[in-house]
Amino acid sequence: MKLPNYFQNNSKNSLIEKYHLYKGEKLNWLQLTLRLESSIIAIILPWVIVCALYGFLILFLYYLKFPVAFSNSSSILTNAVLSFNIGFTLLLVFRTNTAHQRFWEGRQLWGGLVNTARNLTRGIWIIVKEKTPQDRLEKEAMLRLVTAFAVAMKLHLRSVPLDIQVASLMSEKQYLQLKDTNHPPLQIAYWIGDYLQYQHNVNCLNVYQLTTLHNCVDDLVDILGGCERILKTPLPLIYTIKLRQLLLLFCLILPLEIVSVLNWWTGIIMAFVSFTLLSIEQMGSEIEEPFGFDPNDLPLNAICNTISNNVEELIRVASGNRPFAKVPNTPPPAPKSRLLGENLT
Repeated sequence: MKLPNYFQNNSKNSLIEKYHLYKGEKLNWLQLTLRLESSIIAIILPWVIVCALYGFLILFLYYLKFPVAFSNSSSILTNAVLSFNIGFTLLLVFRTNTAHQRFWEGRQLWGGLVNTARNLTRGIWIIVKEKTPQDRLEKEAMLRLVTAFAVAMKLHLRSVPLDIQVASLMSEKQYLQLKDTNHPPLQIAYWIGDYLQYQHNVNCLNVYQLTTLHNCVDDLVDILGGCERILKTPLPLIYTIKLRQLLLLFCLILPLEIVSVLNWWTGIIMAFVSFTLLSIEQMGSEIEEPFGFDPNDLPLNAICNTISNNVEELIRVASGNRPFAKVPNTPPPAPKSRLLGENLT
């Protein structure tokens, strides 16, 4: 059955389409919900069960006539609990907002990386002069190093070793050298900067063009430093510790306040309230470090693929408009890298 037009026109604004645009995966509503909740529920579910059991324990003691419930006639105690709830809620909101700011700053930095990579690759392709077909191949190798920088930066932020994607973007000797460095993306930035300086030395770049392209390389390093600042400077631990202390205290006090009114609903309400509050707290903990593998983290794989696709399309499309684009019947010998003295292909 075909849906009416007004449903189809709004389909691109649906959560499913937004997730597809964000992560590149096409999931139905149930799969999407389970995917986004999986990393949170697995952590908080044991605590939700404990809180529910605690609520039923207080209910059991209440029916055994133990004085566990707060007196309804004590307005002072009620006002104290209300004040505690307000302070606890404000701290929870502050924690969540701070985590979101860190998440959004990380997204802005990676968005800036995409733009900087586009500007740098476009500048190298257009500005650097080509004297031989070998210069063309060396230029293409440098453009792919820009993609390698993005991929290496992603792996560096995730604290995982270099993978086959990085190896496919450079020569074997470069890859082996990169594996022995402590900071692969910084080493790649050095290679790109050194290539630009060499092109200036052989009169393929003037000083103004060199400065412009070097500024793009500087921007790459600045973006890398901004992401490292987010990664290595977490929210002060005292906020997390204090928030969890208050959350525990709130879950201990709440059944004492509601058991006389809700009776058998006490355990269920405790499970619902603890699930809500623990979800918000865990969500803040997850998104404050947005460079990992969690479903709610930034789509770094998709961003790196975007940069790679942009570079390959630039090489493919622009090659048809350049004098060295025609491939001779006998392929020219692979150029030698000035930095490593090896084939670039």
